[in-house]
Amino acid sequence: MSKPAERAYSEAEIKERLQNELHHWAYEGEWIRRKYRTEGWKGTLMVVNTVAHLAEAAWHHPDLAVSYAFVIVKLQTHSAKGITDKDFELARKIEGVIQWRPAQEGGALEGTPNEEQRFRYIKYDE
Repeated sequence: MSKPAERAYSEAEIKERLQNELHHWAYEGEWIRRKYRTEGWKGTLMVVNTVAHLAEAAWHHPDLAVSYAFVIVKLQTHSAKGITDKDFELARKIEGVIQWRPAQEGGALEGTPNEEQRFRYIKYDE
């Protein structure tokens, strides 16, 4: 039994969903993309490894552009030749993990100290 074809969203639908759900992501060249800025190579590798783990667990693999102080994540469903629910779901998961700030949740986890350079590794969205 074959799986039903995945529905690719129109450009207008993609832009509306990004505006409503993923503010820091953009539709560009038939991909949804996000640039994560880091404090240097250590942070860049942490972002790459996090994205790699999530993508492998989801079995949906992004394209990455990696540099010293940033990572660009690009998602597209090749089998559907466009953007599908797979892309939005993985983007939300990546966003939630990369931008997670435990200290803002008020629990026992204090989060990485951001005041001192030697501890910072990612430039969080404000």
